[in-house]
Parts: sequence; structure tokens; C-alpha cells
Amino acid sequence: MKRMLFVYNPNAGKGLLKSKLSDVLDIFVKANYEVVIYPTQCYRDAYQKVVHMEDGYDIIVCSGGDGTLDEVVTAMMRRPRKRRIPIGYIPTGTTNDFASSLHISRDILEAADAAVHGKAFACDTGSFNNDIFVYVAAFGLFTDVSYQTDQKLKNILGHSAYVLEGVKRLSNIPSYHIKVTYGEEVIEDEFMIGMVTNSKSVAGFRNIKGKDVKFDDGEFEVTLIRRPKSLIELQEIIAALLIESFDTKYMYAFKASEIVFESKEEIPWTLDGEFGGQHDRVEILNKKQALEIMVQDEDEE
Repeated sequence: MKRMLFVYNPNAGKGLLKSKLSDVLDIFVKANYEVVIYPTQCYRDAYQKVVHMEDGYDIIVCSGGDGTLDEVVTAMMRRPRKRRIPIGYIPTGTTNDFASSLHISRDILEAADAAVHGKAFACDTGSFNNDIFVYVAAFGLFTDVSYQTDQKLKNILGHSAYVLEGVKRLSNIPSYHIKVTYGEEVIEDEFMIGMVTNSKSVAGFRNIKGKDVKFDDGEFEVTLIRRPKSLIELQEIIAALLIESFDTKYMYAFKASEIVFESKEEIPWTLDGEFGGQHDRVEILNKKQALEIMVQDEDEE
């Protein structure tokens, strides 16, 4: 019998997992897994559980929002590569950008089935100075919305809660003078938003980074939005974001495997929707195909 560690956040989203928990465990056991169950108790609890996990497990399945997934992935990436095991993911958060990008079902039982009967997909992850992220490292307008939006509000309003919180920021737009270096290229400008992503969606907005996103190519999609010089320019930028369009007048977009951001002031960053600290120099590296995520086996669909 194979062994599984099942880590879940009982407070994620609207707590929908609670009513399906027995059915989820039944799927795991029928797939010949001995299951060790761990409901998280506090922030970073999933990280602590996994980083101190003993050897002998064949898979970790986690359930919660992208924050829970980030904790589990970060802990797994702290382990030597030969001691890493596949991760299954049952998304029960509010937005679930990474799951949506990998076509992991929002249906709890379908996602549970994919975790044990799907296939392991070797996807890229990112290192951020001394930290790890799964699908986005970002700074600027809106990028702190997910971790500063009240959980109760997220549970009631869903994605609308992010939009409402973001609208509050429009009267006080931050911008930062940043030097960005990638390969032989250097960009220096005033930016109000910067995103380094391995996802087709960030905070529920799709395709801002373009449609040709690959999760295992060793490169990130980088999007930098310049500071608007007038209210009209701001309106045009917001309109482009809302219709999921790309406007080269205000945005830089490129792919890179290594990016360095340098600024005179410390800038707050967000990693996978969680606060990533304040930094005046950030080095981001793509860790190509460093992590195995269980996804739906297309041959079985």
C-alpha cells in the first residue's frame, strides 16, 4: 500500500471541502493509499508540516487556495531533489489561478481523482532571492489585494472581493523607478505594476501575459506596466486590463529565465498572493521542471 500525506486548509474559500471530505478520502483509499490527514491550524502550518515531513510518503495532496499550495511547494523545494515527491492539488480557494492554468478541476471529487489517477507533470517553479514561488512574483498596484482582502469578504463575494478591494487603490497609485535586467537587455522606467508569472491568470484576470504560456519551458512571462502620466492614460490601462488586452504604449512584455530588479527604495512584493517582503534588489531564477504536479491524464478524459 502506498502512503499519502493529505494537508488541507479547512478555512479556505467557503469551506466546501468539509462536506466532501469523506468522499475525497474514499477516492484516496480506493486508489490503494494509506492516508495521513493533517488540517492546518494557522498561517505557514502547511509549510512546517511538509518541510519536516519524514521520508516514506509517495505523494502529498493539498487542498486550499493558492496560498496553501505555495506553502506546500515551497517546503517541497527546500528538500533535496531526490527526496521530492509529486504533489496533488484540490483547489478550494477563492480564485485558484494556478489550478485554472493547469486545468485542474474546480470540482473537488474530480480534482481528488486526478491527484491519484492522473499523471505527474514536471512544471517550472521560481526562486526569489532566498524564497520560492509557484506561479507569480509581483509588485505594485493591485498585487497585494489577495493577502489584504478580508477572508470573510472573499468567502461571501468570491472574485468580486478582489475587484472591490482593488478599486480602493485607484486614488493612491504607487509607482517605482526600477532597473530591470534580463539577458543582455536593460529596461529602466517608472512602473506601477510588475509581474513575473508562470500562469495564464493572476487574480482571476486571464491572458494579460499572452496566450502562449508554457509551464515547463524554463522561462517566465514578464509584464511591466508603466506609470500613467494622466488620468486618461490610467483609464486606458485599466480598460486594457479589464478586457484582458495588451497595449504596448504602456506595457513591456517578454520572456526570461533570469531577471534582476533594482530600485533605490525597498518595494513590497507578493509571492503567489502572499506577502513576500520588501526588497531593493530581487533576483528571480526559473527552476525548469523542478516540481511534479498531478494533473488530469488526457487519455482518460
